[in-house]
Amino acid sequence: MYLTGINTIQSQSKKLEKDSPKKVREFFVASLVKIGDPVLDALSKNELKAKMPVERSPGAWDARTNVTYLEAFGRLLSGMAPWLELGPDQTPEGKLRAKYIDLAQKSIHNATDPNSPDFMNFVNDKQPLVDAAFFAQALLRAPKQLWEPLDAITKENVIKALKSSRKIEPYQSNWLLFAGMVEAAIIKFDKDEDQKRLNYALEQHKKWYLGDGTYGDGPDFHWDYYNSFVIHPMQLDIYNVLKDKTNDYKTDFNTELKRARRYAAIQERLISPDGTYPPIGRSLAYRFGAFQLLSQIALWKELPKEVTPAQVRSALYTMIHNQINAKGTFDKNGWLQVGFYGHQNNIGEGYISTGSLYLCSEAFLILGLQETDAFWSDAYEPWTQKKIWSGQEIPIDHAEK
Repeated sequence: MYLTGINTIQSQSKKLEKDSPKKVREFFVASLVKIGDPVLDALSKNELKAKMPVERSPGAWDARTNVTYLEAFGRLLSGMAPWLELGPDQTPEGKLRAKYIDLAQKSIHNATDPNSPDFMNFVNDKQPLVDAAFFAQALLRAPKQLWEPLDAITKENVIKALKSSRKIEPYQSNWLLFAGMVEAAIIKFDKDEDQKRLNYALEQHKKWYLGDGTYGDGPDFHWDYYNSFVIHPMQLDIYNVLKDKTNDYKTDFNTELKRARRYAAIQERLISPDGTYPPIGRSLAYRFGAFQLLSQIALWKELPKEVTPAQVRSALYTMIHNQINAKGTFDKNGWLQVGFYGHQNNIGEGYISTGSLYLCSEAFLILGLQETDAFWSDAYEPWTQKKIWSGQEIPIDHAEK
């Protein structure tokens, strides 16, 4: 069923309150699979470049065919990784995971094999650095399923591909973290990391912290969702690798986690009673990927004390349900189309193409929690805006340094 219009969204929101936690998880799994299946099915057969359409916005910078395939693969896998890391089991969901773990492993092989029809561009243009980083992030989020089972040749090809992206110099912005994320994966899985690229990214972001859980994108503040698309999640994952290697980074990790927790609290308060949120800033075509950070903090069980897992699940469910069911979100063959609510091609910036859109999968990080976890088993609970706009009391909100 497709949703159209604010009245439909509002009436649908009330109905969703009655859905059981089990039904909600089944929706999340089905939605992630719906998003990911065309990409992984094609890539696992070396058919991604042949099958994936490349939709561009009216102001597209170029054809985008040299970068869009790695975008789709790296971003999808980064969001899907925690679910895959749960591994296979004999439940229906576990058997489904087994299928996509297999497809993901084959896709990793094909994407990094220089002799493969779907070998991906990690070096030409600037954009491949971005999606080498999302690919690296996926490996860090699911090492038991996406790295350890790979054969030696594939592992070697992966490391070569990641290291080849070093020729790309990042911009003085969130892009520094893409270079840092690649180096974090090299620390984890290989050797000879580039300490300069790694540490420069982290030190600059210390300088760009503006307070109350928010970083500038570079030295300046931007009203957009890049603190969630990139800045917090990548710092968390980089520091998570570093703190396991040496105690020198534990303080930095704890500081970043505190800031990320605050930003997650803000994100939860941004979701309206009917599951909509402000269409502010760049890259709105990433849709609900804008709430990656809230999903990651829930996955890590680090939600602020005033935010319960059930209210986050309920908010994300309503929000994702709205957008994924809007008419035009997918084309007739199941590929994502450019838009925020449905198909709105004009909303894409010059760098947006079909592959870019798969960043939306980052909202599904919470599928890395077992279905028995409180996040997936506690009863429905209204989130902050739903409470206050129905006259209930909510905790006073406080800024943090």
